[in-house]
Amino acid sequence: MSGILDGRVAVVTGAGRGIGRAHALELARHGASVVVNDLGGATDGTGSSMRAAQQVADEITAAGGTAVANTDDIADWDGAGALVTRTVADFGRLDVLVNNAGILRDSSLVSMTPQAWDAVIRVHLRGTAGPTHHAARHWRAVAKETGAPVDARIVNTSSASGLYGNFGQANYGAAKAGIAAMTVIAAIELAPYGVTVNAVAPVARTRMTEDLIADTPGIDLRPEHISPLVTWLAGPGGAAVTGRVFCAGGGLVGVVEPWRMGPHVQRAGIWDAAELTEIMPGLVAKAAPNMDMTGLVPRGGTA
Repeated sequence: MSGILDGRVAVVTGAGRGIGRAHALELARHGASVVVNDLGGATDGTGSSMRAAQQVADEITAAGGTAVANTDDIADWDGAGALVTRTVADFGRLDVLVNNAGILRDSSLVSMTPQAWDAVIRVHLRGTAGPTHHAARHWRAVAKETGAPVDARIVNTSSASGLYGNFGQANYGAAKAGIAAMTVIAAIELAPYGVTVNAVAPVARTRMTEDLIADTPGIDLRPEHISPLVTWLAGPGGAAVTGRVFCAGGGLVGVVEPWRMGPHVQRAGIWDAAELTEIMPGLVAKAAPNMDMTGLVPRGGTA
């Protein structure tokens, strides 16, 4: 295996199955040594097994690549630190972090339990923050020691649910929206050290989404469609791009445009609520509509 990532070391969380597995295989195919991190649990986060991570690592090595399996709990702050420490100890470096681990516990807000909320936020949001924190500390130390910026990449995993909203996924969507926001902030903070930070919102049929995404005739929704973009961001092309959220899936790749100020008015004094009654409906009418889960069609509209 050789390619644009020769000599690079990549960590992929949640890499035992689905999209994460596809990322690990594609990164390895382009020459990266890969740390395959996965707890091996069910889609709701329960249970654990070394088997999932080991199978992917074995698949990479059988194809001529380099990989090791890892089952550190990245949603645990110390577990995330152990993952980074072990990667550097095993390979002598860390160049790419792909934060992909996730679970689902879907429920409408009126039926949401605190356990379902906390579990999803923990794995997605804390499970992205922890590895990012420890990787960033490592790269900062390297940059200070060498006196030069590193050449490192972070690729986070957001979701259409977090960007556009989806019924029954307040916990998941909140976490994924948080990851998109954290991506922008981390890109600002880590730029001085030579680290780029981007996110990808994938659209694919996996064991997590098989009940959410139906088969669409003529559109291939295999996870393998997501990984080339992640690999490109992890490679030389990603050096010039940071703080962006992308969408990929079914042959589509695109840049998600960020929140921005829409129609507005401004005055020096404090508005009275009665005055706003005359103003706000017009501003809302002029504003772009919220989009559906494709990001292409206004919610409730047609293509």
